[in-house]
Amino acid sequence: MAIKLSKSIVENTPLPEKGQSFLWDLEVSGFGVRLTPTARSYIAQARVKGRERRVTLGRHGVLTLRQARNKALRELSKMSEGVDPVVTKKREEAHAVTLSGVVTAYLKDRRNLKESSRADIRNHLRRSFSDWAEKPIASITRDMVLKRFRELSDRSPAQANQAFRNLRAWINYAIGAYHVDGVATIQDNPVKVLSDVKIWNSVKPRSGRIPMNRVGAAWNLLQGLRTSPNATTISRTLADAVTFLMLTGARWGEMAGLTWDRVNLDEEYWFLPDPKNRTAVTFPLSDVAIDLLKERPRKGNFVFPDRMKTGHIQQARNVVAKLADVAGVPVTAHDLRRTFRSIAGEVKVEFWKTKLLMGHTISGDVTIQHYTETNDLRYLRDDIQAIADWIVRQGAIAAAGNVVQMPARAKGGKR
Repeated sequence: MAIKLSKSIVENTPLPEKGQSFLWDLEVSGFGVRLTPTARSYIAQARVKGRERRVTLGRHGVLTLRQARNKALRELSKMSEGVDPVVTKKREEAHAVTLSGVVTAYLKDRRNLKESSRADIRNHLRRSFSDWAEKPIASITRDMVLKRFRELSDRSPAQANQAFRNLRAWINYAIGAYHVDGVATIQDNPVKVLSDVKIWNSVKPRSGRIPMNRVGAAWNLLQGLRTSPNATTISRTLADAVTFLMLTGARWGEMAGLTWDRVNLDEEYWFLPDPKNRTAVTFPLSDVAIDLLKERPRKGNFVFPDRMKTGHIQQARNVVAKLADVAGVPVTAHDLRRTFRSIAGEVKVEFWKTKLLMGHTISGDVTIQHYTETNDLRYLRDDIQAIADWIVRQGAIAAAGNVVQMPARAKGGKR
């Protein structure tokens, strides 16, 4: 039942003990007051496209009756024109979602992402887009993208590409995830401008490796660091770690995170439960690698431990820098994987076997994909042994007759 609302009626009508009750205005149809046990709130209510819609205008005391009635007239007018306040509110909320909010949702939904990938995403948000993090993602424009891409490219073309590939993925996620009434709140990905104007940076693939004629010298350096009477526990660990990379072609993270429960020296293998391609794999160990691991002290869970928060080593820059001096070229830890690949080619290990030993997926060959064992690679032990033998032999050549540490046994040989 409608009455002409007044300040006195609004203030003196008792509040319900529970639930809610309403006072409807005789003067403006659809305008009223909702009474609850704790508050008196002004509302506007009407049907929009056959659906009942109610808008809360504000509490009595914050709004006067006159202000509330004027506000109700505006809202009721929009609803009479077919503007759905529920849809409008959802659209406003969607448009207000920040870049950091989208990244948080993206990471939550991408459950299979490795922790290293998650860390890279967070780093790009923090380093490349820190001043955009709390901006609505819908406010990022093509002009903003162009300007920021050029700024980042001046510092590092490769990092600029990577940062904006991430941003493109986040916005594509937002385009798919945030819809209101069947319509995407973001209609176009502004990162597309980089393709439209063709300014993605051309970055040559890294191809660094130790030259084949310097592998022996590099090997002898590592063995010297490992056996030096001045070696500390950590320096020996770092030298062992880099030696392991050279012998296995493993990625840094795979080596650093290796735990003793995933090493079986009797059966001559190490196991990786969650590699980059997300398929668990068992790798064979050469005699040289087995000797190295047998000499490692078993203190804690990690094969290559450190006092870092993670419990394992994080980097070996000093050791790698010394390798670079011996190699005569810049060297990174990842370059040891390319060196491993080159050595495998030198000893005639078939390319598909090399890819498996390096933890790469095999695609394009039906026979290998569907009829070849790709998870348990112990049948490739002769191949990993051939690689180790070649490395040690190069060390002997480089040493010019000096005794070489950790001599390799013959293929398949036993003590």
